[in-house]
Amino acid sequence: MNWILLIALLVSAYALLAFYIHRERLWQEHITFYGPIMAIKTDRVGFFDRAIPFATFLRAYGTLGVAMVVVVSVLMTLMLIVSIQHIVVQRPPLTLANDPKNVLAIPGVNDFIPFTFAVWFGLLVTMVVHEFGHAVLCRIEGIRVKSMGILWAVIPIGAFVEPDEGDQDRCTGLPKMRMFGAGITNNLLAGILCFLLMIALLGMAVPVNTPLIKGVYVDSPAYSAGVPPNSVLREVNGVPVSNRADVTAVLDTTKPGDSIPLLVESRGVTTEYTLTLAAWPKDMSDKKSGFMGVSYYDSALIKEQFKLLASPIGFVILLAIPIYTIMDPAGWGHFSLFTIETVDAVMWQVPFDGFWFVVQVLFWCGWFNLVVATFNALPLIPLDGGYILKEGMDRLLDRRGWLQYSGYVVSAISYAMLAILLAVIVLPLILNS
Repeated sequence: MNWILLIALLVSAYALLAFYIHRERLWQEHITFYGPIMAIKTDRVGFFDRAIPFATFLRAYGTLGVAMVVVVSVLMTLMLIVSIQHIVVQRPPLTLANDPKNVLAIPGVNDFIPFTFAVWFGLLVTMVVHEFGHAVLCRIEGIRVKSMGILWAVIPIGAFVEPDEGDQDRCTGLPKMRMFGAGITNNLLAGILCFLLMIALLGMAVPVNTPLIKGVYVDSPAYSAGVPPNSVLREVNGVPVSNRADVTAVLDTTKPGDSIPLLVESRGVTTEYTLTLAAWPKDMSDKKSGFMGVSYYDSALIKEQFKLLASPIGFVILLAIPIYTIMDPAGWGHFSLFTIETVDAVMWQVPFDGFWFVVQVLFWCGWFNLVVATFNALPLIPLDGGYILKEGMDRLLDRRGWLQYSGYVVSAISYAMLAILLAVIVLPLILNS
């Protein structure tokens, strides 16, 4: 598929449609433009009022959320400072992660985030969960919600709620902080829930022994014959095989120098390759049979590694997966089942059709929710963490009659935080130039 042509057609179609709607002033009550971005909105937001009877619980939830945001904000700031220290002292070499295009989490542009339905669904769910948190706490704190909607630019890129500005300005202190923190709190809880559901589902996947060739040794018989990795063996020397034991049984009847055919399935296409077997390398085995030079996907071993996800470091591993499955495919490649469609799925007996698709949707919903939550918690205007900092600083300094200095303090912290973020991105490029 020519992705460049498809993207060009989609952009052109969107531009023509947006121009026509804007020129003809169509649906003005429901469509607004912010530059090239189309905001599709509705003022039918009365259903948020249904949260009001649960005000006591939701205020407690919001207060806990503010505390969580403060903790996450401090931890994220410390982590970024330690990262700068590591960059300056260790001067790590540049990697794909340092590519400027990978700073923004744009699917299909960022090397670590694929352009798939699961990714876009996870991103959209994250934004909706975040904005609904703000809307519900607005109503709990007596702030009217004027509208809600979706931001559209060729594809959905976000969601929003529009609170009444007058009501929001009159709301101060902890109620206002709860409203700002509710989106982050929702994202944190939604991310944790999605990851827990995904881990529970993984427990239902049963390893099988299909002979999936995961790697081919350089200069081996299989390499010389052109056998591709990530392919499934169907026949060896004319004998059908369904598991690794079958392959071993056939090879045990051969010797180095024998020429044998392999029937291999790759990307849905079955191809025959002819191999001249070699002797086993001495550091691998003392077998006298012929050696092909392939390594197999070991689903039983990988099942044990999946169990690490239920350990205290499980969420750290899950957050690292998009980067490390690309940066270190040999060590992390088996986790790519969580992020994209892969041939590895043939190595698992699963309880229902579409199992790995559901896993991928849960993974990206969990990943985006947690990433958006932790980033938004940073003490930096215009992020939610920055507005919580501002409201807290306003109340703290107002008690001492120093309210006029609050803006300067918050601005200083915001600029310092922005400098830290830029340093994490730019320093590796400068130190390795």
